[in-house]
Amino acid sequence: MKIDIEKSRVTLFPENAEEKAKLEAIWKILVECVGDSRKLVPIGEYIPQKDNKGASFHIEGLEPQDSSFVEVRVEKESEVYCKTCNKIVIVKAGEVIPICCGKMMEIVE
Repeated sequence: MKIDIEKSRVTLFPENAEEKAKLEAIWKILVECVGDSRKLVPIGEYIPQKDNKGASFHIEGLEPQDSSFVEVRVEKESEVYCKTCNKIVIVKAGEVIPICCGKMMEIVE
């Protein structure tokens, strides 16, 4: 992942498909279509010479029991929608139901 810092703006550039998917997942958890977006808050300290574990952040406003931490897969191809922004997505059998507006999307019955 390439990181660019310009004054108070930090831009992340994914360099492969896995990083792109992870960045998209973080974005969907942080950004609310309606209401306030969540914030990343640093945890502890980051000392690159001490260990190579990376920097840790807490997602402010996201509770551990929040359904967005649960990975749910569909058994058959299904349409899912976001109750907040009404976005509709087709999910193939075995795929994870995506997160939208910080919440797991609902299956259209």
